[in-house]
Amino acid sequence: MRTAVTEMFGIDVPILAFSHCRDVVAAVTRAGGMGVLGAVAHSPEQLEIDLDWIDAEVDDRPYGVDLIVPMSYAGSEAGGLSIEDVRALIPPQHQDFVADILRRYDVPELPDEPGPAGEPSSRDGLVGDAGAGMIFSAERADPQLEIALAHRTALVVNALGPPTEHMIERAKAEGRRIGALAGAAQHAERHVRAGVDLIVAQGYEAGGHTGEIGSMVLIPEVVDAVGDIPVLGAGGIGRGRQMAAAMALGAAGVWCGSVWLTTEEAETHPVVKQKFLAAGSADTVRSRSRTGKPARQLRSAWTDEWDDAGTPAPLGMPMQPVLVDGALRRIDRAAYREGSGAEKLANYFVGQIVGTMNQSKPAAQVVYEMIDEFIDATRSLGRQLEDG
Repeated sequence: MRTAVTEMFGIDVPILAFSHCRDVVAAVTRAGGMGVLGAVAHSPEQLEIDLDWIDAEVDDRPYGVDLIVPMSYAGSEAGGLSIEDVRALIPPQHQDFVADILRRYDVPELPDEPGPAGEPSSRDGLVGDAGAGMIFSAERADPQLEIALAHRTALVVNALGPPTEHMIERAKAEGRRIGALAGAAQHAERHVRAGVDLIVAQGYEAGGHTGEIGSMVLIPEVVDAVGDIPVLGAGGIGRGRQMAAAMALGAAGVWCGSVWLTTEEAETHPVVKQKFLAAGSADTVRSRSRTGKPARQLRSAWTDEWDDAGTPAPLGMPMQPVLVDGALRRIDRAAYREGSGAEKLANYFVGQIVGTMNQSKPAAQVVYEMIDEFIDATRSLGRQLEDG
């Protein structure tokens, strides 16, 4: 295939695969697409290890790294808050509410283990763990950027808002491409003015942080707004027919994230993976309960608790992730027990495409099946034109 995106990166097919799992990134890259490693939760040390591994696995094929630097978050106006400052902003009633969820669902405490960077971790796993949830900031992303640029990364993407001036300058100085996600045409225009090379038009159907506009409307709006800048369609795309639709709307390729969560390589929590495999397209919800910003995820007892009108509303970013990080770790650790309260609470980010993610298969097979279906869909359209 030949599009602006395949030409830009020298790849065989215009499928970019966002994943937090290095195995998925490598598998899709080897299959002719381009994997993009979600690095938000990586420590600098772990990111170095994973990028070294990817470099060795994909030979000279290009891959990307996705960072998260939100345009605004609590304390960003003052140059960022320390973890102690953020803890002080969390109301006691929110702490009590999270503790009550864990109590009512009988989620056990974490064992007395070292926390991040070898610091002590409190046994209750609530607010107070060192650095918990403090992953959405320029201060966090800048060291990750330098590590990414020290490897063979071809693309750096900011997943929340426009990349910072520093990110753009550093990436371009190293000869790398830079991209950004947009949930509205005006967001895409702002990214272009900032100097990005690639726009990901992510519709409402997507997993994780999304806007309010569906892909069918959003993609052509963004394509029309950004001129010659290549656009990737995202949100509700995991099959070849959806890829064909996105490209018919003007996209030069697709950006897929959720579809890799049930692949054989994915490191998705086993309990959550089984929930994904059994879920329908209506079993997701946009909720602020994990990050403080609207993010589509699998509906579970966790999201239901936060959506109850009688409970505290989720806090903003980064207070909400600091508040719930320890609780989510407790839930994930205990969710393996069948029938447990933790199993009912367990969830993760996923898009509406989850309704067709009903079989675990190798990531490369997902790529090949998407291309086969894309070819069938475009040939079908061609035949319809001929018949007319």
